[in-house]
Amino acid sequence: MMKINKINEMSSPDLEKEMGELKTELFKLRFSLATNGLDNPMKIKEVKKDIARIKTVLRQRELQENK
Repeated sequence: MMKINKINEMSSPDLEKEMGELKTELFKLRFSLATNGLDNPMKIKEVKKDIARIKTVLRQRELQENK
């Protein structure tokens, strides 16, 4: 799980890259859940929350730039 402080310190391009990696990981987790089950189903929830945190920070930055 990523901390919000770490997310705020990252640059926007880094966040975009990280979000892409998290979406890929989420896809793999969902696929694994559907095929043979997961050891830790809560991992899906954590990845989804990390994606949401990154999207929130990117949106906040976008709004600040438009002011």
